[in-house]
Order: sequence, then C-alpha cells, then structure tokens
Amino acid sequence: MSRRKKRIVIIMLVVVGLLVVTYGVLNYYNLIPQKVYSGADFGIEIVLSESDYNQNGIDDYTDILLGARADAENKPKYKSKYYDGGYPPDDEGVCTDVIWRAFQSAGYSLKDMVDEHISSNVELYPRVEGKPDGNIDFRRVPNLKVFFDNCAVSYSLDPNDIEQWQPGDIVIFGKNYKHIGIVSDKRNRDGVCYMIHNSGQPKREEDALLDWERVQGITGHYRFENIK
Repeated sequence: MSRRKKRIVIIMLVVVGLLVVTYGVLNYYNLIPQKVYSGADFGIEIVLSESDYNQNGIDDYTDILLGARADAENKPKYKSKYYDGGYPPDDEGVCTDVIWRAFQSAGYSLKDMVDEHISSNVELYPRVEGKPDGNIDFRRVPNLKVFFDNCAVSYSLDPNDIEQWQPGDIVIFGKNYKHIGIVSDKRNRDGVCYMIHNSGQPKREEDALLDWERVQGITGHYRFENIK
C-alpha cells in the first residue's frame, strides 16, 4: 500500500473514531432528539391510586411521579454519605433519595415507615444486621427491597410487558439490589417506560430501563398501595 493510501486510511479511521466518540457523548448527555410517547399511544390507560394521602387533590401515584420528577429537575449532586438525622441536603443525594423525596410529595414519610417495619420485623432485614440505624436504613436499597416486598404490590419484572408498567411504580435492579428508581409516564417508541433515577448521570429522567435491565437485571417492580 502506498503512503498516500495509508494516509487516507488513517484519516478515515480517525474520522470514524471521532464520529463514534461524538455520538457517545451526545447520547450520554441525552442531546440526541428522541420522540417521547405516552401510554395512550399504545392504548394503555394510566392507573390512578384510590388514595390521596395528603389530600391535595392528586392521587398518590401521580404525586410520587411528580415528586421524583421534581428531584430530577433539581438534579442533586450524587454523593453517598451518612447524615445525622438521615436526610441529606436538597442538593445532594443518591438513588434512594429519589424514592423518599417522591414519597414525601405524596405526604408519606418513607423513613418512618421503613423504620417502623424494621423495628417490628428486624429478622427480615439482613442488611441491618440486627442493629437498626434510622439515620441510614431507609437509604439502603436492600432494605427498601424488603420493605416493598412486604408493603407494596409486585408486578412484572419484564420491561417489555409494557401494560404492567405504570407511572409512579418503583423498580429495583441487581441481584444484590444495587439501584432503584421511579417509573416515568414517558415511554419510548416501543412503549417501554422511561425511568427517573440518580446514578450521577446528566439527565435524571431518561429512556434507560432496558439498559439497566441488561446490565444489572430487574429484581423488583412495585406499586405502593399504602401499607398492607
């Protein structure tokens, strides 16, 4: 191969590499325009809760969704830390903080509910190791897995079973329960729901349910219908 041809091949490889990197960056920051769908586009009726716990005229599921979205729009810095009193400041948080903030929007104190359930059922919570700590227990995914297993209704773990997924649902990932998020009312072109979560990513409400399902596996999908 002549020097000229080698130079052309190298230039082409560099251009292709730059295009791949550019696409990756744009995709990571969700700067590639995507059409957003709703359940209505797939003939799926939104399920509303029969409960309006905080009596604000909005059902609990919608309140949970809106609370999660408010946290996503606030975009707290991802910071894993132990806080006296349990609660991080509004501009800090991890994936579990999306959940209690979402529930707070519906009038629930997830911290109090988890603490109470642990107190009465400590043997169900291996992560607690027999020593409940109200400053952190409600912010640990393994503990939330046990809580929702016992205090919410479980639904399909298959994100492609699109009729089973509703706004305000809770989803947990990983065999060791590594991550948690809230299901959005937005859907992709296949009807799969977006999710609202915090793993430090630039956009907190995104079409990422299938990505997390592939990488971690979905190990919990719940709808909170008040404590059983």
